[in-house]
Parts: sequence; C-alpha cells; structure tokens
Amino acid sequence: MSPAEPTAERRDRPAPAGQTARPAREQDLWEAVFSRENLLRALQRVERNRGAPGVDGLTTAQLRGWLVEHWPEVRVALEAGTYRPAPVRQVMIPKPDGRMRMLGVPTVLDRLIQQAIAQALTPIFDPAFSPFSFGFRPGRSAHQAVRAAQGFLDEGYRWVVDVDLDRFFDRVQHDVLMARVARKVTDRKVLRLIRRYLDAGIMVEGVKQPSAEGTPQGSPLSPLLANIMLDDLDTELARRGHRFVRYADDLRVYLRSERAAQRTLQNVSDFLQRRLRLQVNAAKSSVRSASTTVLLGFGFYFAAGGVSRIRVDPKAWARMRVRVRELTRRNRSMRMDQRIGLLNRYITGWCAYFALADTPRRFSDTDEWVRRRLRAVRWKEWKRPRTRVRALAALGVKRQNAYEWGNSRKGVWRIAGSAPLQRAMPNAYWDDLGLHRFGERWTRLRHT
Repeated sequence: MSPAEPTAERRDRPAPAGQTARPAREQDLWEAVFSRENLLRALQRVERNRGAPGVDGLTTAQLRGWLVEHWPEVRVALEAGTYRPAPVRQVMIPKPDGRMRMLGVPTVLDRLIQQAIAQALTPIFDPAFSPFSFGFRPGRSAHQAVRAAQGFLDEGYRWVVDVDLDRFFDRVQHDVLMARVARKVTDRKVLRLIRRYLDAGIMVEGVKQPSAEGTPQGSPLSPLLANIMLDDLDTELARRGHRFVRYADDLRVYLRSERAAQRTLQNVSDFLQRRLRLQVNAAKSSVRSASTTVLLGFGFYFAAGGVSRIRVDPKAWARMRVRVRELTRRNRSMRMDQRIGLLNRYITGWCAYFALADTPRRFSDTDEWVRRRLRAVRWKEWKRPRTRVRALAALGVKRQNAYEWGNSRKGVWRIAGSAPLQRAMPNAYWDDLGLHRFGERWTRLRHT
C-alpha cells in the first residue's frame, strides 16, 4: 500500500492561503484513520476475515495488489471529499427460526476504509462504554456476558426482561446515530465519510436502492456504530440501578420480581422508541423466569441450593445435530478421512463456544450418536454382503457372526447401532482415525 505522504510532513504543513487550518484534534483523527500503520492493520484484518466480494467483484485476495496501483488516486479523492462509497451488495441468509436476515456486503476497498475508521474511533468511544456491554468490543466476549448474567441470577435477580429490537441494523435513524457520533468526533471530514457510508445504498438484483435508514450487517463499522447508538440505553439502565447484559442489540435486564420486570419492559420500550427512535418488537419482547430464558445460545438451570448452572439451549443442540447430519450423510460421497476432517473442525469450534455449559453428559451422549452415524456411513460404503462379511471379519468379528450380519436385511441405522458393529468399530477405532470427541473436548477446554 502506498501512503500518500509522511504523517509528520502533513501535520506541519500550513493551510493554503484563504483557508483555515483544521484544529489539531481533527487533523490528528483524520490522519490517524489514514496513517500507513492503521491502514496496514486494517488491510490485514480484511484479508484475514476474507468474505465475499462486493458489487465490483474484487476479492480480498486481489485487494493488496489493487491498492498498489490505485490507492494514490483513492487517497486524493478522500482528501478532496469527493470519494463516494459503492453501494453494498444485498445477501439474504436464513435465520435459525426460518426467516431471512439481510446482510450488506461492501466492496473490499470500502471494508478496508471502514475498518480503518473503526480502529481509529474505538479508542475514543470504547473506554466510556458500559462494563455490561459485551458485543464487538476489544477484550470482551459472549462468554463474559453469560457469566455476568449468571452472577445476577446468583444474586437473586431471577426475572428477566428480554427486549427484542425489531430489525435493529435495518432501522437505525441516521440523524440520531450521527448526532451521537458527533458528541466525540468533531472532524467534519470523518463525520462526512461515515455519513456517506450510511447513505451508500443497497444493490438489489442490479438496481441501486437508497438507504434512508439502517447500518448494514456485514460492515466493519456497523458493530461500533451499534454500540454508540445504544450507549444511551446502557447509561439510562445504569442510572436506574438495573442489572443488565447487552451484546450488540441483544439485551437482557434482570429483576427480583415479575412485577418490577413488567414495569421495566414498558419503561425500556418507551425509552428506545422515544429517545432513540428504535422499534421494539412487542410480540417477541417478554418477561420470563430465568430458567426459561436464553442468552447467546445458552440457558440456565438451578442446582441444589439454588445455585445457577449453565446449559446449552435446546435449539443450539438441534442446529448442531442438523450440521452433523449434513456432514455424515450416507449419500454424500467422500473419503472417511476427509469426512472426519470436516467433522473435527466443526466439533472443535462448537465445543470451544459451548464448553461454558455445565452438562458434560450431554456432550458424551452426542459422541455415541456421532459414532453410530459414522458406522452407518461405513456400512453403506461396503455395499455388498460379501464385502461386509470380509470387512467385519478383518475387524475381528467371528466368521459366523460376520456372515450373519453381513447378509442381514435390517436397515442401515439399526445395523449401525448393533452390538457386532460396535465391537467391530469401538471407540479406539475412531480414535485411530483421528475423530475428535465432544465430551473429551469439553473436558479439555474446561480444565485449561
């Protein structure tokens, strides 16, 4: 990437005749965004995140080479205030509830610039954010949010207000958002560039549509803007002495009584709609007891003595089983080592997230189910009775038993759960092939 000029030279250069120099704070912010060091960090982040190309078709793999040739002219346009972001490409992805979520995919160049802006603004805004805001912040995580919620439950706050913001990222009012950004950002060039990203529009089936409101999910700048937008809500909740956890637009408030929770739901809904002009989905917002609520894929239950414990939400278990079924479909032709490689990557990631749960037996039980599905794959691979007899015998099954089961007309799933196949392909068989175990991963992660 070619920097426009050394930062020190630009800072010391006097303003042209007839123009007033920007205040030092403003000048420093603009140059912090587009400093060589910040841009290089942003480029590395964009390349690491990969992602689909935007409307121009340029990929993250091509971005670095493209910048070598074109960055100087882009920088000139940015400095002159004539740079216009490209509209985002609309992508619809299914949500777990069957509905569709709209993602906006910016071009890789715009992702680079937005990432650079976010990196420069984060040190300005993040230190003042609420300690109970956990989403998309450096050094904070979903696990911390769940642990904080568990702490409130153990303090006796066991009625939960679940506030659902209706299509939050699509409904943010630009003027309201920019007013909150401008509280700490006085650089007019930075503000104008952010506003242009908000107004860039959406490309739908080749036709550009205006974006009068909203900040597209998929944009590197959107998570920070969401936290800036909702910081007023965090401040109001803290002022009223509430215990709460917020992860981006996912909010839970914890109360001691159902009556207080109902009152808080109404107050929070009024504040969001009146002060922030955000729509609350009344049908999905609710007051519930803690044992029936879900936070970021986790639920809670209470052990002896009333101590709270963490569990995996049943819907998360169901989604996991759907994915494992896809990876172990018998009609999906691939070598077993490839199949196990895909399974291992999924098991590793899934367990890394859900190892917070206090339910080791569920993880171990899942391993039995996975091995049975793989035995069914093996049985289908052997196809013919003769092949099955030889394979079973080679795995140590007595010849007579191998013959009986190899010629059995029972269904594949029933055969996969039979004692002969379990003896022929025990746990050690799959361990030798390198298959990871949910239960073992849970144990390892809990003790590291």
